[in-house]
Amino acid sequence: MSVWHSDQLDLSAYLDRIGVPGPLSPTPDTLRTLHRAHVASIPFENLEIIVGRPVPLDLSSLQAKLVDRRRGGYCFEHATLLAAALEQLGFRFTALSGRVVLGGDPATRPPTHALIVVEFDDGSRHLCDVGFGRGPLEPIPLVDGTEADQGGWRFRLTRQSMDDLFATDRWTLHQHGREWVARHVFTLNPQFPIDWAVGNHFVSTSPRSPFTARTFVQRFSAAEHHTLDATTWTVELPNGEEAVQEVDPARLPALLADVFGIDLDDADAQSLVSAETARAAKNPQ
Repeated sequence: MSVWHSDQLDLSAYLDRIGVPGPLSPTPDTLRTLHRAHVASIPFENLEIIVGRPVPLDLSSLQAKLVDRRRGGYCFEHATLLAAALEQLGFRFTALSGRVVLGGDPATRPPTHALIVVEFDDGSRHLCDVGFGRGPLEPIPLVDGTEADQGGWRFRLTRQSMDDLFATDRWTLHQHGREWVARHVFTLNPQFPIDWAVGNHFVSTSPRSPFTARTFVQRFSAAEHHTLDATTWTVELPNGEEAVQEVDPARLPALLADVFGIDLDDADAQSLVSAETARAAKNPQ
């Protein structure tokens, strides 16, 4: 059995979901095409948690949700789905875990972000980060000091040699809005499905996880980045400009459908409205 259970993935259905025609070969061009299409087609969302359901990472559940029902997910779901596709297509890659910092101390942040590094025969390695919700649109060469400008969305990779017990280099992915911000840090220590399952359990169940506290949805494209954080809707442009507005909880299902491409059934829509109405009442602005 394959490590990432790619034999269970309907690759044709996944490629149709992200709008990429096959057949495909494991080349850098294919990787760029897959990465850009995945990021632009499948939104980031934590709605299963908000409506009271678990977040499974088995391929049949992921395909049913992200592909067949055309929903979204967060990093562990995105990265597991991509890993299965890459494995079936014959790419050579390593799964990784990162610590989301966004200006904080890495020592206080658990490794709850899933990433992938793909390696080619020429020795080049490329960071794939399809599950953060804010790009990058394409893989970034894993080279210290690399800066990528992807249509105005700017990213930078840096490496720091660590003189510690494990003597492991620590990489940092930075993103630029109005200024450079360290987004997450990671090492090249290989991860496996069971490692991501542990992180997924924390993210989906812990009261310390931000995703158990409120709705968080993102839709990213070359032109703009939409974020719904509880009832705050933000639209960011590549140059850092933002527009922010508050949304009445009753309008959330329509906003999700119209802007984020997420259609909830009536029961889930009502559960979401009730959850955000209660949260707003408990935490008035």
